[in-house]
Amino acid sequence: MIIYNMIECEKYIKIGVVKKMYKRVLLKLSGEAMAGEQKTGINANVVDDICSKVVKLVEMGIQVGIVTGGGNFWRGKNGYKMERVTSDYMGMLATIMNSLAIKDALEAKGVKAVVQTSMTMVQVADTFTKRDAERCFNEGAVVIFGGGTGLPYFSTDSAAALRAAEIGADVILVAKTIDGVYSADPKIDPNAIKYTEITYDEVLNKDLKVMDASAIAVCRDNNIPLFVFALQDTENIVRAAKGENIGTIVK
Repeated sequence: MIIYNMIECEKYIKIGVVKKMYKRVLLKLSGEAMAGEQKTGINANVVDDICSKVVKLVEMGIQVGIVTGGGNFWRGKNGYKMERVTSDYMGMLATIMNSLAIKDALEAKGVKAVVQTSMTMVQVADTFTKRDAERCFNEGAVVIFGGGTGLPYFSTDSAAALRAAEIGADVILVAKTIDGVYSADPKIDPNAIKYTEITYDEVLNKDLKVMDASAIAVCRDNNIPLFVFALQDTENIVRAAKGENIGTIVK
């Protein structure tokens, strides 16, 4: 595994490759992104492609945390006849399966990766603590946060915002199916306007579907910007981390 030092990072900046070098990012992936076109389960080729881009970030000297959803296995709405808390815990377990798949793919590429979960399951992963996450980052590991917040009634959006605040992430890279934040769903409304920059309060007041309102509030209160971009081209993960203008900044 190659990790560039700060001199190498400065070289990237001088030659104009990097517009804004984030030191630590939190990548938020949807569960559906793990499934690819098959829509459910885990598509190994898709996960491998995503992880190859995460490796590039590590090689650039960027510390990476990851939070993934679990919709490729289970969504709360699937349990409409099920008691809500039970359904939510099933969703948390789904995110841990995705986290383990990402860890395996990264380690296969020679990058150290650690899964830290919001609930105790010592045979599977470490239990999250800020102290241990910081140690792992400093050792050059990618830290994958599984299990959401560990509490029912909260989404993985909230988990991403919470973990980003706890680890002091510079930005949350929000990978979506569309290339930014729009005034309406561009798949439905052809007149929808794309924002290049928007405030947290505008997102909340206009009820724009970027992340859950509770997650937006956490980001606003802790001044954590969101970079929303499309994941169709996984190279966008690298472009977003470089600060290229490929999506929408919420700040």
